[in-house]
Amino acid sequence: MNRKQIFAWEIAGFVFISLSGSLLHFAFEFLGEWPPAALIAAVNESVWEHLKLAFWPALLYALIEWPFFGRRAKKFWVAKTVGIFVMPAVIVSGFYGYTALAGGHILWADIFLFMLAAFAGQMVSFGLLLRRTFPSSIKLPALILLALMVAAFSLLTFFPPHSPLFCDPRTGQYGIF
Repeated sequence: MNRKQIFAWEIAGFVFISLSGSLLHFAFEFLGEWPPAALIAAVNESVWEHLKLAFWPALLYALIEWPFFGRRAKKFWVAKTVGIFVMPAVIVSGFYGYTALAGGHILWADIFLFMLAAFAGQMVSFGLLLRRTFPSSIKLPALILLALMVAAFSLLTFFPPHSPLFCDPRTGQYGIF
């Protein structure tokens, strides 16, 4: 697969993540607060719950990409893991950075930050997919990181630590319960 084709896939991924993440913001409430939906959808307005809106669509999109060109790219899962990791990192650092400066959150800035994170993650993935050389020793740590992210995003809505990252600023509650 050539550079233009990979770029097209990554831009399509940005669109997919942006749209899917936006829908997941409302999915839990739309589904009548059905507990299994809490696995992937935001259950409150905490920063943590908003990270899921980027993580799950990005992972799903990587799984969609895999049969089309991922099998041929030895570094596919390393590139995807790093790109997926970048998304919540951008959201957390950007959110706490801008809210410290602005004195609170601003809806349009939150939306822009989410889209910026999705774009940054996809572009990091794109850049890594284009690299000619890649240390083969990094594949196992990347897969372990991806597995840890899946575990964290699967469990911490149901068992959140009492940390500001997990606290709904409107209610003071943590997680789904």
